[in-house]
Amino acid sequence: MKTNLFYLLAFALIFMGCESDDTSDIIINDNSVTNNGGSTSNPGAIALAGVYTSDLNLIASEEYIISGPLLMTSGSTLNIPAGTTINVEPVGVNAYIAILPGAKIEAVGTASNPIVFTSNAGNPGSGDWGGIVICGNAPINSTADGSTDTATTEVGGLSYGGNNPNDDSGTLRYVRVEYAGGAIDGNAELNGVSLYAVGNGTEIDYVQVYKGSDDGFEFFGGTVNASHLVVIDAEDDSIDWTEGYTGTLTDLYILQNAGSDHDSGFECDGFNTDFSNEGGYLSRPTVTNVTVIGDGDSGRAFRMRAGSRGIFTNVVVDNFGRGVVIEDDEPGQATSAGVVIGDLSFTDISFTASVVTPYTGNDLENSITESDVILGSSANATGTNFATWGAGWTNNN
Repeated sequence: MKTNLFYLLAFALIFMGCESDDTSDIIINDNSVTNNGGSTSNPGAIALAGVYTSDLNLIASEEYIISGPLLMTSGSTLNIPAGTTINVEPVGVNAYIAILPGAKIEAVGTASNPIVFTSNAGNPGSGDWGGIVICGNAPINSTADGSTDTATTEVGGLSYGGNNPNDDSGTLRYVRVEYAGGAIDGNAELNGVSLYAVGNGTEIDYVQVYKGSDDGFEFFGGTVNASHLVVIDAEDDSIDWTEGYTGTLTDLYILQNAGSDHDSGFECDGFNTDFSNEGGYLSRPTVTNVTVIGDGDSGRAFRMRAGSRGIFTNVVVDNFGRGVVIEDDEPGQATSAGVVIGDLSFTDISFTASVVTPYTGNDLENSITESDVILGSSANATGTNFATWGAGWTNNN
């Protein structure tokens, strides 16, 4: 498993040619020796960190501790069997797992034996570590459509983006990510699971992000399809997308408990407003079977902005101050235009009595009403059956 400084220098040269994000890169030391040194709190654990250029095969019966960035390079695979628990030192964004373009993660758990990524702290809390970052070669709209340009991640300066919508970064199935996320500043953040230009050859199914300090799942472009996603107590948005994300999301359960900080249930951007829409298209995922439960404050269940499109079907919204909010915040990239052309709608959506304002759309460039956005019948809305498919493998404390 040992690598050397050559690869780190090679990565640095690659990153210098990528799109700037005005954030500081984390320094990655060459400490990728697998050993039984562990840490002072886990002396028998196998230590993992650094850059891996060949497959890393974990064993469910072993104890693992991650103390810094763990990067899998092109051609390598991180294989994690069912029932494995991976502890991460509580050093914030200075420890995370990154799957680089051309690499894969095969984390395949089961309902009775999920794979768990969690904090090594005695009293764990949100933001203890940086989460899982997957970088692929699928399209993004922050670079010109069809170009070979790439962008770089907010933390670590990792390259992502390409022209392969079918790109395969591996599998996350029956996986829990606990106490992750974090920020260097307002523009450089990690989430529970960060998906950068991930293609639809990747499988993401039955994955929970639990008590994260930033977003639960964030999709930076790409085409990946994901299902059976659970986000509990994300301190920012539970589901976030930008940079032209166009995949499908099916069966989503979001819970924001009282007593924790939260932002929107969904924050949906058509493109990255820190840069521009070089690709000339906007995010337009298809989202089906959603239950989103707020904490009773004035927050938004769905915040549609920066031109984002989206086709939502079978949605239940509970305990939010506001339901669907449409913002025309980017001149020439009006979110309301998606409603006009049929690329932004909510069909069969139910708002419980606790939702104060089901729809908000003020000062829009296009003349639309609630009936243009909210279609179908609330009587048809059942949301997702989380009690059945979420049983056993999720953390609901």
